[in-house]
Amino acid sequence: MKKSFTFLAVAAMMAFSALTASADYHLVFSDEFDGNALNTQVWNVEVNGNGGGNGELQYYTAGNVTVSNGALNITAKRENYQGKQFTSGRINTMGKAAFKHGKIEASIKLPSTANGLWPAFWLMGNDMADGISWPYCGEMDVMEAGGATGIANGTQNRYFAGAMHWGPYSNGNHPMYAADYTAAYSVQDGEFHLYTLIWNDQKVSMYLDLDKYPNAQPYFEMNINDMSQNNSPGNYFHKRFFLLLNLAVGGSVPGIYDANAITAMNGGDKVMSVDYIRVYQLEGEENYLTPDGSMGDDTPVIEPDETTDLGRYGSLSLDENNNSTFDFENSYDYVVIGASNGVIEQMGDKVYANY
Repeated sequence: MKKSFTFLAVAAMMAFSALTASADYHLVFSDEFDGNALNTQVWNVEVNGNGGGNGELQYYTAGNVTVSNGALNITAKRENYQGKQFTSGRINTMGKAAFKHGKIEASIKLPSTANGLWPAFWLMGNDMADGISWPYCGEMDVMEAGGATGIANGTQNRYFAGAMHWGPYSNGNHPMYAADYTAAYSVQDGEFHLYTLIWNDQKVSMYLDLDKYPNAQPYFEMNINDMSQNNSPGNYFHKRFFLLLNLAVGGSVPGIYDANAITAMNGGDKVMSVDYIRVYQLEGEENYLTPDGSMGDDTPVIEPDETTDLGRYGSLSLDENNNSTFDFENSYDYVVIGASNGVIEQMGDKVYANY
């Protein structure tokens, strides 16, 4: 379910958005996809058929990801492989290239998604590499096309969405905000279109084709300056995030789980192409990890926690009323990592080690 947020007055928001979009950024990373092979110093190629937790129908393989003619090409195919009826590709930069704040843009040529293809350009928290799970790592979806609403309205060639997901996860739910968008023109017209994320310590904004329309208003915007509660977005989006690109077949966004209903593949293979992906940051605010080195401190900005029973990641063991579900009375030999004073007091003399 989409959650609503209160934004600033329209005039102030438009002025701030235009100022943010035109700020003086400088390039800190790019992949122009030149040459004839993917740069594996930057990218990880995923190989799995687990459905991405979304009921997707494809098996991701390395062979479906190629680089040629100055572009990355992710190809979806209808073929039987490892128990699946489709193959496709998904790549990410986890642990290799990650960024905190800045302007991140990708020039993407989308295939016709009707019906059943789900191309995406998105980011997730790089602390996944250290074992932090979803949605606690945070997720920013800059572009997801092929959604069920576009199918229902007959506007798939103009329809896409932006979204953000974060922890805590409780009773099968987590905080998230999504905004769909129907452009005035087709973004599945066989041409490259620019999808831009502008992300600072106050908010996240997403834009279409800023290169052609520099005064365009964002199709997605969300404030991330609130850190007052455990589920406040500000606790999840001020750290480095890594990049992902993929072309899914079926699943929860198109709402298609039957391989026979994937009509997008009736004409043969479909390709999502990426001309380039570039990251810019402000002078003096550089914070990144790349194969060439790193700059800045990636320690998340977290307010001191003296009330949450189980510390920074306490939501893992809190119920919907933020009460601890941990059995302190019948537990012993605690190994404590970063818990609040409140939880340590409840553990009493049963603490075995405190780091």
